[in-house]
Amino acid sequence: MATYKVVVSDQVFPSVDVERSILAEIGAEVTVASGNIDAVLEVAADADAVLNTYLPWDARAISGLQRCRIIARYGIGVDNVDLDAAADAGIVVTNVPDYSVEEVATHALALILTTLRRVGAADRSVRSGTWSIDSFRPIHRLSTLTVGFIGYGRIARRLAAPLSALGAQLVAYDPYIDPGSDLPPLVGLDELLGSADIVSLHLPLTPETRGLIGVAELAKMKHSAILVNTSRGPLVDLDALTAALADGRLAGAGLDVFDVEPLDPDRVSGIQNLTVTPHMAYYSEEALGESQRKAATQVKKVLTGEQPDYRVN
Repeated sequence: MATYKVVVSDQVFPSVDVERSILAEIGAEVTVASGNIDAVLEVAADADAVLNTYLPWDARAISGLQRCRIIARYGIGVDNVDLDAAADAGIVVTNVPDYSVEEVATHALALILTTLRRVGAADRSVRSGTWSIDSFRPIHRLSTLTVGFIGYGRIARRLAAPLSALGAQLVAYDPYIDPGSDLPPLVGLDELLGSADIVSLHLPLTPETRGLIGVAELAKMKHSAILVNTSRGPLVDLDALTAALADGRLAGAGLDVFDVEPLDPDRVSGIQNLTVTPHMAYYSEEALGESQRKAATQVKKVLTGEQPDYRVN
């Protein structure tokens, strides 16, 4: 009989062989659940641990976990887990904050360069039989532009390196860090929005950051500016953004995340200066393996009385 029961609440990986291998070391059995939260609770009610990706764990759902000691998220954000309810229930919540830093930074860079250089529009133009750059003017050198980071954690810092190497000027808004010699100039949010040619979002979704970029904030940005979001979709009012893009009040945008996913394509239909990808910035084969390994390791540590590496509550 297994020593521990571990439930994967929403399976998104090709297999859970990595988790089974790690958790077999402590006699744990891994069960993959499926369906909505109520269906998952039928399997997970007596689980010692839950491995979770996207499924929402609110206070009601958490109250259905009778002996769970840890909810381990495979990803970085933890906005789909009620951290206070988990703490009240004596459940540790962990994430994997460093598994896809390179991937998200690379994807953000790709969206910045694609949008700045009008790659998507140029591709469509050539395929339609038009061989001209006239409709893409003006395009400016990256070295003449300022990139503003809203949030300056691991991913933003990884992204800053290639942007700096390409000559871009950098500024950042992050009220949770202090100025330092290794940081770009720290400025207020309004100053960043008004001065940056490229605004890239790198912050978690919290009650304070939800809807951070809305009508008022978009109005403060240059008409020539572009916005990139690879963090959390609800940081941006998508309808306000598409209206600004359609009206020429913003030059372009690149989005990998959306307030509602999957994205309804009708919401972005006809917006030619918007590049969208399907919440894939985190992905590489190496990143998935790292996420599985580190999330399972948090479960192993908590169930055997060790301190986890990435406790968030």
